[in-house]
Amino acid sequence: MNPEELTFLLPPATLAGLADAWLREDCPGLNYTALVTGAASSQAALWAKSPGVLAGRPFFDAIFAQLNCQVSWSFPEGSKLVPVVKVAEVRGPAHCLLLGERVALNMLARCSGVASTAAAAVEVARGTGWAGRVAGTRKTTPGFRLVEKYGLLVGGAASHRYDLGGLLMVKDNHIVAAGSVEKAIRGARRAASFTLKVEVECGSLQEAVEAAQAGADLVLLDNFQPEELHTTAAALKAQFPSIGVEASGGITLGNLAQFCGPHIDAISLGMLTQAAGALDFSLKLFSEGTTPVPYARLS
Repeated sequence: MNPEELTFLLPPATLAGLADAWLREDCPGLNYTALVTGAASSQAALWAKSPGVLAGRPFFDAIFAQLNCQVSWSFPEGSKLVPVVKVAEVRGPAHCLLLGERVALNMLARCSGVASTAAAAVEVARGTGWAGRVAGTRKTTPGFRLVEKYGLLVGGAASHRYDLGGLLMVKDNHIVAAGSVEKAIRGARRAASFTLKVEVECGSLQEAVEAAQAGADLVLLDNFQPEELHTTAAALKAQFPSIGVEASGGITLGNLAQFCGPHIDAISLGMLTQAAGALDFSLKLFSEGTTPVPYARLS
């Protein structure tokens, strides 16, 4: 999907609500530095100072819209940035530009970092000739899930289930609580009705076969070594050709290629969100009629 089209997934009211909450968190009381800058109209340039994938424009726009500032972008969402490059300009009252600066940069750095890591994972997987889906997991930062899940999509990965309601996943703790794989799936089917798929986390071929026999739509082969993973997936698909197989657990960019195989439909990596680095952005004010530079210094 075109990254620009992904922006349609984000409801304006949700964006506005998040932006408002982030700004209130950063400045819940008096903004003393507003007296330093005043309310004179000003402009600032957004600079990318590290390479990666640009992601988070809708959130950035929403933050500055709350502050009556206007953003004009030089690059579309999903662009591969080569530093040092001017990404956007923001115009508005000086005290508002600086009120939104750190909130907007924090968000953009994190979202772009997730997108960049996701893009790197997809590139590794495609380099093996594998046609399955690289996906994130629910290992996201509390309160920041929408940004990180969106970043995964911009990077070309699947977001997996957005929350507990997106897929009925029966994990090891559910099986222990229910008493068996079959009982857990039976309960899941009652809860899911016809609207949700059921996925079962399995640690062996025996558990995977039991899950498939009980009616699972997908099987998650968790924490398998690559060789064992592929033989287990092949044996399972031989008996149940239509079942989906997902691999997860201990997978990194360094070993991802080893998990790609003809019997694996999806590979999920918690590190796409948990271990993603932040891209380096800065926002620098500049005077009218001058050329903005990324490292302005006082004369």
